[in-house]
Amino acid sequence: MADFTIREVEGMRQVRIEIDKETIRARRGALSTMRGDIALTPRLPSFGDVFRSMFTSEARIRPYYTGSGSIVLQPSLSGYHILDVQPDETWILEPGVYWASEGDVSLGMRRERFWPSLWSGDGGLVWKTTLCNAGRVAINAPGPVETVEVKDSELRVQGRLVLGRTDGLRFYSRNSSPFPRNLISGQKRLRVYSGTGKALVCWTPYWNEHLYRRMTGESIDGALLE
Repeated sequence: MADFTIREVEGMRQVRIEIDKETIRARRGALSTMRGDIALTPRLPSFGDVFRSMFTSEARIRPYYTGSGSIVLQPSLSGYHILDVQPDETWILEPGVYWASEGDVSLGMRRERFWPSLWSGDGGLVWKTTLCNAGRVAINAPGPVETVEVKDSELRVQGRLVLGRTDGLRFYSRNSSPFPRNLISGQKRLRVYSGTGKALVCWTPYWNEHLYRRMTGESIDGALLE
């Protein structure tokens, strides 16, 4: 199994992956450095991948890295979370959250239901990355991530705090309180996850990433030193 660790230097974080005759894949453009006998192989996307990428921020191409050595991905003011996908689990990630994974992890895409996506403000056609088969995955996260278990109940959040969920949780959107009280509640529509499963929740962002976004309205993406 590939060894995923998160390195933190000067308030920035990056993912380091050690592989030994193994294969991992990563988001396009994510590489910072690699050492050892490793081959980088961008594989052409299928027609379905190209079609779905028209409706999502997910990349069409996710390069594969095969061999033995060390791979360090691009640093970020935000952070990363290491997720171990179990054999009997299917995870649904929010758009843009996927970062890297072991080669045995199967990646797919699923369209979220039309009305819940529309009412939540995401738009009518929203495709999300799915993960299945056992393996390790690194995801983007604006802050520390907590795994919350939901059992025959609801998890209600204000804003995009949930980065991913297992497929046992059904997503929809609703008012924070009955009409017309919702008009004076001061709360926007809630994002609701109902059923039984797990959710990856980021309650609080890292302060430096939050400050940078507030000052510039954007996030750091791509190589820092060209």
